[in-house]
Amino acid sequence: MFMGGFFTAWFKTQKHSHPYYRLNDREDGTLKCFSLKDLKAATRNLIQVRDDKLCCVKGWIDEHTLAPSKPGPGFEITVRKLNQVCHQEHDELLLSFNNMGQLSHPNLAKLIGYCLEDIHPILVYDFSAEGSLDNHLYKRSSNVQPLSWKSRMQIALDVAKALAYLHSDEVKVIRGDLNTSNILIDPNHNAKVFDFGLNKNDGVTRCYDYAAIYSAPDYFMTGQQTKKGDVYSFGVVLLEIMSGKCVFDKNRPQNERNLIEWAKPLLLNKCKIFRVMDCYIEGQYSPREAMKVACIVICCLSETPKNRPNMDEVVTALEQLQDSDDTIGTASPLCGN
Repeated sequence: MFMGGFFTAWFKTQKHSHPYYRLNDREDGTLKCFSLKDLKAATRNLIQVRDDKLCCVKGWIDEHTLAPSKPGPGFEITVRKLNQVCHQEHDELLLSFNNMGQLSHPNLAKLIGYCLEDIHPILVYDFSAEGSLDNHLYKRSSNVQPLSWKSRMQIALDVAKALAYLHSDEVKVIRGDLNTSNILIDPNHNAKVFDFGLNKNDGVTRCYDYAAIYSAPDYFMTGQQTKKGDVYSFGVVLLEIMSGKCVFDKNRPQNERNLIEWAKPLLLNKCKIFRVMDCYIEGQYSPREAMKVACIVICCLSETPKNRPNMDEVVTALEQLQDSDDTIGTASPLCGN
């Protein structure tokens, strides 16, 4: 979570020294405040006024003036309408948005600007051609091919790196509400996390009915978003990545609707883990690799926060998984061999 005046002061002192700092292209370092009229023009009226549903659509702006442009010569943008922060105060939203604009990492989506004229805030990001991760995992578009095991593990590593950066001592941001819908995928299957830093510590309003499943049990006891809560949410996302299943699906059998409750007993049983794995990636991974990823999931989903790893440890485990020779293996900091 952004920490108000602390972050304002921190960015002023760090903007020339912090290695990841990116001053926004505008001279005063703030984000572009778009009008709703301009965003409707930029998206060819795909952003609808008073549409309560979350939407993520493509648009075009002039690269220099940021005015609405036509496809072709225009700079491509992703326009995202939110609803989970609709009752935050105006000044609080502006502070969050401008702080978001100052953060820079290869696995964070670049925020260009915002609009507060609609009943729901609208954010404008650099365009990501392949859409969000949930679309790839759940095959919601006919032209989307299932992700390979290699691509899934790269996406998991990218997301872990983004969270590790946000959790670092230099940044100190709690992501909150991480899920597969707020992870963008580019044409090379690199992942970028977006909508980071928007959640209040009290009474977060959820985007989806099932989104509470992404939250750690300790969140419901304390009402506080924490780093270890982000780790838990990452564990849920990693489980979806390996299984290709949505975290909650009422169309599945009763005992399988909640993915976490159904999968956890199967994950560390080498004779049963195949029931969890996505059938679209069968033959692309070894049983050893599947068990290592399952172990990371189990560690992240621990009921006790102190037993969960930090995101730096998760990054190391995923990097070692990618670099290891499956016939030899390397010890994972979370799971061992």
